[in-house]
Amino acid sequence: MSALVSARPVAWSRRLVRGALVLLAVGFLALFLLLPLATVFVEAFRQGAAIYLTSIRQHESLAAIRLTLLVAAIAVPLNLVFGVMAAWAITRFDFRGKALLGAFIDLPFSVSPVISGLVYVLLFGAQGWFGPWLDAHGVRIIFAVPGLVLATIFITLPFVARELIPLMQSQGSEEEEAARVLGASGWQMFFRVTLPNIRWALLYGVLLCNARAMGEFGAVSVVSGHIRGLTTTMPLEVEMRYNEYDFAGAFAVASLLALLALMTMALKTLLEWRYGNEIAAHAPGGH
Repeated sequence: MSALVSARPVAWSRRLVRGALVLLAVGFLALFLLLPLATVFVEAFRQGAAIYLTSIRQHESLAAIRLTLLVAAIAVPLNLVFGVMAAWAITRFDFRGKALLGAFIDLPFSVSPVISGLVYVLLFGAQGWFGPWLDAHGVRIIFAVPGLVLATIFITLPFVARELIPLMQSQGSEEEEAARVLGASGWQMFFRVTLPNIRWALLYGVLLCNARAMGEFGAVSVVSGHIRGLTTTMPLEVEMRYNEYDFAGAFAVASLLALLALMTMALKTLLEWRYGNEIAAHAPGGH
């Protein structure tokens, strides 16, 4: 009886700590995430829906939206291919420089986006290493769409690979070796064995890569030249409108960026809910 009585304060204390931690976590998220996000939409519609739609329909806004989608449509598939190849090489082969390759994949996480954009300017700018040759052959990279794509690829390079590498390491290569013994070709082994096992991690990596590609500011700001209607993506358009005191237009474009991010998270959550059991089965430690 005494043991039961003494256990009650312990259980009550644990519930109290758990409730306090949950409350602190929710309060932190509300203060630093949900409130700023809600403010973007409130400010976007402060002057009414008509002003909001007018700001979105302006030529500069539409050009920024198209350019953002174009850059993401090029950068994300390229990083998808690279991520799969890099993850396959690191998890399935032993070779000299393997650790160095992993370090290079993580490099964009540690390098400032502004520095990465500046590197491309030093390489392909008018006074850069390859600038004179490119200019002589009529090729323009900096202050043009190719520069935006290169900068975005650099910044988003790790996302797909870093989702795949831990999963492929935990899964091992037994199923692939069995498929090879049974006579499967390399492509058959990849599409019928490897891809089904990694598809959820691959999808998560693509979603994160796409969200970062559309929201990148620092690197593309350096290489874009801020040519209105030609090289300004949505984040750059937000900055330019805000600096011009066009707050309604700035928050209108910003709300679209926020909406794209929310749609990305909603899609990820929907997939987890719809295919939760299958995702868990292919996750590290799943059965």
